[in-house]
Amino acid sequence: MSHPQSCFTQTRFHGPSILRDRRRTFASVGVKAQLKQLRETGRYDCFDLKWQPVYEEHRWKWPSPAPVFWDSDVAKWLEGACYLLADAYDPEVDAAVREIALMIRAAQREDGYLNVYFTVVKPGERWTDIRDQHELYNAGHLIEAALAHSQYYKTNFLIEVVEKYIRHIRTVIGPGEGQKHAYPGHPEIELALLRLHAATGNEDAYELARYFIEERGNPKGQDGMHFYDWERKQRGDSPWKRPDAYPTADDHWYNQCHAPILEQQTIEGHAVRAMYLLTGVANLLSLDKLGVRAYDDDHSSEEEEEEEEGQDGSGGKEVETTDKNKNKNRKEKYFEALTRLWDDMVDKKMYLTGGIGARWGWEGFGLDYFLPAGSDEGGCYNETCASIGVVMLAERMLHLDLDARYADVLELCLYNNVMTGASLDGTAFTYVNQLASSDVQPSRREDWFEVSCCPPNLMRLFGSLGGYLWDYGVSTGGGGGGGGSSGIAGEEEFEEEEEEEGSVNAFVNVHLYTTAVVTFEVGDEGKTVALEQKSDWPWDGNVVFDLTAPSSVKTTIRLRIPGWARGEYTLSPPLPPPSSSSETTTTTALNKGYLTLPPTYTTAHPSFTLRVGGFKPRHIAPHPYTGQRTLALARGPLVYCAEDADNPWAPPHFRDVVISAASPVEEEARTLRVDVKAERWDCGRRGWRRGCGGEGDVEMEMEMGAGKGGEIEMEKETGETVEVEDRYVALRTEAWVRDLSAWRGKRAGAQPGLGVFEDLSEVEGQEENKRELVFIPYYLRANRGGKGHMRVGLLRK
Repeated sequence: MSHPQSCFTQTRFHGPSILRDRRRTFASVGVKAQLKQLRETGRYDCFDLKWQPVYEEHRWKWPSPAPVFWDSDVAKWLEGACYLLADAYDPEVDAAVREIALMIRAAQREDGYLNVYFTVVKPGERWTDIRDQHELYNAGHLIEAALAHSQYYKTNFLIEVVEKYIRHIRTVIGPGEGQKHAYPGHPEIELALLRLHAATGNEDAYELARYFIEERGNPKGQDGMHFYDWERKQRGDSPWKRPDAYPTADDHWYNQCHAPILEQQTIEGHAVRAMYLLTGVANLLSLDKLGVRAYDDDHSSEEEEEEEEGQDGSGGKEVETTDKNKNKNRKEKYFEALTRLWDDMVDKKMYLTGGIGARWGWEGFGLDYFLPAGSDEGGCYNETCASIGVVMLAERMLHLDLDARYADVLELCLYNNVMTGASLDGTAFTYVNQLASSDVQPSRREDWFEVSCCPPNLMRLFGSLGGYLWDYGVSTGGGGGGGGSSGIAGEEEFEEEEEEEGSVNAFVNVHLYTTAVVTFEVGDEGKTVALEQKSDWPWDGNVVFDLTAPSSVKTTIRLRIPGWARGEYTLSPPLPPPSSSSETTTTTALNKGYLTLPPTYTTAHPSFTLRVGGFKPRHIAPHPYTGQRTLALARGPLVYCAEDADNPWAPPHFRDVVISAASPVEEEARTLRVDVKAERWDCGRRGWRRGCGGEGDVEMEMEMGAGKGGEIEMEKETGETVEVEDRYVALRTEAWVRDLSAWRGKRAGAQPGLGVFEDLSEVEGQEENKRELVFIPYYLRANRGGKGHMRVGLLRK
């Protein structure tokens, strides 16, 4: 099993596509724009452990001063930079990565501890507030940065650092007497540790990740108390001293530790934390699923065993449920928990754009179907990082259960709530992604944020994007990755083709469509399989494939048919009918949203075309229980919005604009161009210069590999103008403006509401209120100036 961050180098984007263009923008402009922010805000130099005035400024901000996160800001940038250097070498970025790596290694304490804030600002308070101070969260991002650094530079320069840190953490945290029975307040390290174990076989990493996952939410974790309550008591804090996100004392749903993971029935709390936690769980099961590491029951706690035995007098229904659960192993139970929480999130707590987290107060989930469109309606947060987390979780779920519903949500998030997180020129970003602007929250982007998790998170996602397009390898039978089974909890097994002597069975599961080629080795003789796809996705549904494989390799290809296509697709040449009544249909039919092309087909037709329907504009609406009588427009995987840049006539924030599902929708091809002036860091002046091309000034020597660029070079020298161009399809339809004159004539301060006998028709039959309304893809919002007025869902006529 591979992770996207380790296998993306086997995918090469070629030819024009949105995904390639976004990745190139980050490589040529975005990575340096973020580097500039790191330098100007003091983050870049934080690992040299010198005092900075900003530390005093934020020292007493509670519960988490902004510099607490600086380790992760730098680590995520370093990780993303290494991904981008792999095929877009830049000497300035390379020099910065090398310098940061040196500082990180030098910052590690003799006992292995590695954290800037608790070394420089509060050295006597290590591990005293694991819930809120993000020591483990920062460690997780350092681990992921070390993995990216090792992969690019072919060295263990930072791997040695993080492995030493993990050994230190295991002396502090664990199940033993005298240890803290802790787990991170902000999950992230779990998925990072499991990635490290998959890459290096490090046993400490595996055991620590497993402990964090299994111990989380234990109500009697430390001295008979919930660990966070015990920890608070050790600090001498009152239970009433708590972040605003905790409306009730000692209520831990914000951190997803109000109950053990297996007992959590609904998705709760901080959205990013929830996604990183569940990604870690899915990662743990994925290691077992594909035989990397067996996940058995030998770690079950005494408390869990007691619960499974059941209790007399618990009621017949509960005993029946307990007896049923006794027949399931822990893998199955965790898989059930994952799918239960996924379903709750997507069905009741996700926006049309793939955004999650309706509540501003805790940047997370609210009540079922509480999905207001904007601040003036009561919420809508939709943090960029949260949807990146959904993408990561969906990718892991596909390894457990090859079901297109996960890939559909992955695609929805990627093309909408994630992609809108960065401007077209790659220099400005969004933290919050509302579906409607307001006076207090216009549709705008910022260069940077005090808590700047989102910009580098975008960079590392797009840097490793090739790994999310597909998964592939050698078929082993069963399993979501190679066999397309119904998952850990399912019973269906994949029926492999009969293996001929000397042959190898390979597979490629295609999750996303674009223009790219993946090449991977199969067998022990250096044989390679290459699958190329060419398309104009997301504007057109025609995807042309070319498979190149030795005759001894039998390749099965599975193609996702998006749910929004509503079953409209054709394959050319078509699949042949079953040759006999005894031939299984699971190898040729659409199974859980994936069309399976068996080796008999791919051998006979190495070149084939998939045509996916659903690219005509369509109206979509939120669930009726949201209480919103609105309509939005979508086309393919893209959700659309209206902006004042196209519709200057519209009332503020499109609050009173009404559309009808019966109205025709027309398409218009457009091109948006943005010129970006690149900048270069001058190491002599310690400042930024514009218009300075040529080689970087920094030359550094250290014990790490040379690192070299790949096939894609920057199209412009640093300092020159880079033109960023985006082709897109705009949509036009008719709309009406509500006539609110009856309400404006209402006497101020009189009883609320108006009688139904008054003229409240507002728009019906009033042709003078009709206008033409233009929509653009949501990801393109806030790129063209204007007043920042925007809305996705408009009132339904």
